[in-house]
Amino acid sequence: MPDRGGGPTGPRIRVGRPSRRVRTLLMTLGVLAVLGMAFTMFAGFWTDWLWYRSVNYSSVFTTTLWTKIGLFFVFGLLMALAVGFNIWLAHRLRPPLSAMSMEQQNLDRYRMGIAPYKKWLLLGITALVGLIAGASASGQWRTWLMWVNGVPFGEKDPQFKLDVSFYAFDLPWYRFLLGFGFAAAILSVIAAALTHYLYGGLRVTSPGARATAAATGHLSVLIGVFVALKAVAYWLDRYGLAVKSSDFRATDNWTGLRYVDANAYLPAKTILFCIAVICALLFFATLWRRTWQLPVIGFGLMVLSAILIGGLYPAIVQKFQVQPNEQAKEAPYVEKNLEATRKAYGIDGTKVTDYSGTSKTEDKTKLRDDVDSTASVRIMDPNIVSPTFQQLQQIRNYYAFPTNLDVDRYAKDGKDQDTVIGLRELNLAGIPKKNWINNHFRYTHGYGAVAAEGTSADAQGRPNFTESDLPSEGDLGTYEQRVYYGEKTTTYSIVGGPQKEIDYSDDNGEKTTSYKGDSGVNLSNPVNRAAYAVAFGEPQILYSGAIGDGSRILYNRTPKERVESVAPWLTIDGDAYPAVVDGKIQWIVDAYTTTNGYPYSSRTTLGDTTADSLTATNDSRAVVAQQNQVNYIRNSVKATVDAYTGKVKLYQWDTKDPVLKTWMKAFPNTVEPKSDISKPLMDHLRYPQDLFKVQRELLTRYHVKDATTFLSGSEVWQVPDDPTNRSGSAVPPYYLSMKMPDQQAQAFSLTTTFTPNGRDNLSAFMAVDAEAGTSDYGKIRILKLPTNTTVNGPKQVQSQFNSQEDIAESIRLLRGGDSEVEYGNLLTVPLDGGLLYVEPVYVRGGGLKYPLLRKVLVTYGGQTAFENTLDEALNKVFGAEGASPEPPADGDTTPPPTSDNPTVQQALEDAQKAFDAGQDALKKNDWEAYGKAQKDLEDALRRAEDAQAAESRTGGAGGGENKPSDKPSGSPSGSPSPKPSS
Repeated sequence: MPDRGGGPTGPRIRVGRPSRRVRTLLMTLGVLAVLGMAFTMFAGFWTDWLWYRSVNYSSVFTTTLWTKIGLFFVFGLLMALAVGFNIWLAHRLRPPLSAMSMEQQNLDRYRMGIAPYKKWLLLGITALVGLIAGASASGQWRTWLMWVNGVPFGEKDPQFKLDVSFYAFDLPWYRFLLGFGFAAAILSVIAAALTHYLYGGLRVTSPGARATAAATGHLSVLIGVFVALKAVAYWLDRYGLAVKSSDFRATDNWTGLRYVDANAYLPAKTILFCIAVICALLFFATLWRRTWQLPVIGFGLMVLSAILIGGLYPAIVQKFQVQPNEQAKEAPYVEKNLEATRKAYGIDGTKVTDYSGTSKTEDKTKLRDDVDSTASVRIMDPNIVSPTFQQLQQIRNYYAFPTNLDVDRYAKDGKDQDTVIGLRELNLAGIPKKNWINNHFRYTHGYGAVAAEGTSADAQGRPNFTESDLPSEGDLGTYEQRVYYGEKTTTYSIVGGPQKEIDYSDDNGEKTTSYKGDSGVNLSNPVNRAAYAVAFGEPQILYSGAIGDGSRILYNRTPKERVESVAPWLTIDGDAYPAVVDGKIQWIVDAYTTTNGYPYSSRTTLGDTTADSLTATNDSRAVVAQQNQVNYIRNSVKATVDAYTGKVKLYQWDTKDPVLKTWMKAFPNTVEPKSDISKPLMDHLRYPQDLFKVQRELLTRYHVKDATTFLSGSEVWQVPDDPTNRSGSAVPPYYLSMKMPDQQAQAFSLTTTFTPNGRDNLSAFMAVDAEAGTSDYGKIRILKLPTNTTVNGPKQVQSQFNSQEDIAESIRLLRGGDSEVEYGNLLTVPLDGGLLYVEPVYVRGGGLKYPLLRKVLVTYGGQTAFENTLDEALNKVFGAEGASPEPPADGDTTPPPTSDNPTVQQALEDAQKAFDAGQDALKKNDWEAYGKAQKDLEDALRRAEDAQAAESRTGGAGGGENKPSDKPSGSPSGSPSPKPSS
């Protein structure tokens, strides 16, 4: 070929087609890439299906999957048809091109460029918008299922007299449909306008008419559809006022109509609806009139009306009618909010009783016996003693206990007692040698439960174990001890095949086992192995010789994860707890049904409301919320997860909850009836903590029932911060067995305290009967203290503990060397009109890396004791025995005999010597010497207290030089040391 470039001639390099081998290689690589992506997608789908089938909840997977697929195709197809049809119609209505202007000549090259690909371009655009719309719609599967399966509440809202189910189930679906309609209308207008412009139906710079009659009619109809949808939106907004959040009384969680809503916004929305309907008709009329004049005027009128009627008028009503007399105007609506909120959160049955806060009995010795019958005071704090369990009962490094243990009830000698319990779970960080086989085949499970009495400790301050050692033995009887599913089990294991598992070790060496359960997915199928190799990114699963006949893969192994997976419509409580039931370890998981559409009920944010000082340091305690903002909640499901088989069971707990009934219609045969709960399991069910925390937060404002008090804000409470640490987070609720003043016997309860808003004194004490299966289960009782007297709250009590000189000096000695002092749960118990506070004090001393109970702080009626045991502290506070002598009568200044009252300084020097001796004994692991030193320390501290009391009675006679200073060196200054991380 001749050279047409005008340049020098020479040898030419001819670029030919790739060789057949290269083309074949490229095609092969392309096919393999497509197959690889396809198999990756298949692997995710297939492993999910296998897992749901393995737990016998395949119906949840199929129902969810088919619902998502159906919504994807229906709404994707509708969006594609809407946009595609309007593009096609705009092209069909294009004008003939003649005497083209410069604008059209510039567009002509674009028209010519896309002409050969018009069909493909149309298909591509419609497919893209269809995919996006379908993907968005598939995410609404919960909304669809609740709408199509909705069950009536049997309750009507006070404004529109509609069943609550309309707001909870219907309105969210109608709003989705409306939003989809708006999106389709807007995209259709944009697509049609661009097509009309490209083909000359719309003109921007050309002389003459800006739009053809056909384009005018087409676009007017589309805009009319948009305005008609806006009319529907105005109509639905009327009902939306019943569930609308607003900023009222310094809270943005207020829900429901107020005076301005009922008297300004509601009529405004009705007027705007009528205007929008008229405006839409004017747009549709352009099909005959072919002019934009009237529609544009109507649209402008609608916009102006929205500003004046929908914005300005309500502001005027609020300013000139409501604000001058807000209490009278808002009171009827506040009463509706009070009633709806209390009902939606299950606090409408709360019993509020006035409580004096001061004891009525002058002789306190008579109350000593009443303490034991009033409460089983728990001095083993499950949030402190986990390291002690770890040190004394871990046995092997590849076992571990959760950071926070649990409180349950177990019978001993025919009587239920509060018990601290934890499972010895698998700890992969502690295995001797880490590799793939050890991590996933040999070390696969934990072993046994460990339990201790909650109300006592041994002489060394250690827990009194009722179930201990390896294998575990004790009061819990015989049960399957292997723990394949637990809170710390977050990785997969492959069991049941040719590779044996480490069971446990004893003096005779390692014991091995092979999993006999039917849990997990069978890996004998090569397709399954390939799918899991891809899904887990572990190719060894495909070819490892450690996998053979009978091999099963276990994953999704934490209790909360399993319950959430099989019931994705439930909100999961943050604290799953283990119980030994019928010879098996069962994890018990509380689950909630929620909605954000209960009319007039104020909203709460679950993540914030359920946060406390425990969740601040332990993320695993956080609630697993499907819907974070809610205004209705029920503990409708109790779930169990077998620690050996992983079997999940869901039990219907709230038989009246319409939200649960709706989900049970959507997912039939997934929730078992309440009657199937066995008596042994019922004995371990309890009132859930997260629900209690939500309710107590609402009760800070909604304990009042009249609008006047609510509006005044004079009775607003707050949940106090945890006084035992410096997290700045709310105090967690505490489980303990106790009886309220109107109860005849102790009941397992969940308790908390309230303080006035912005102050630290006590305003109320709250307890709920947490013992499932009893007639009073779930009954909330509040003891309201008088507002004209001051009763110390938790922070003030803690500060009082820390500020007393003798206690501060004792704590300084306990904290000596490299020891650390940790304050346990500050428990509050109502007693004879007053309030008894009890707080265990733990010490991590010397070489010991775990806390031991060393002291118990008790205060009642202004009397405080800091003793070695709870009994000693109670005896001292109530003067039952061993109490300090009474102060002398007025005018009696005779000092006591000096022989019976050694100086404070001498006693403290003896205490320091005993403490040092104890530290030396610890370093030498001489436990006998350590125990003797601790006894000497206790004797010295008691002598110091007696001497201090004697000096205070004599005004310091005989010991003025030796009196400790107000702030001993190293003593706390009003606030306790933070709890070190476990």
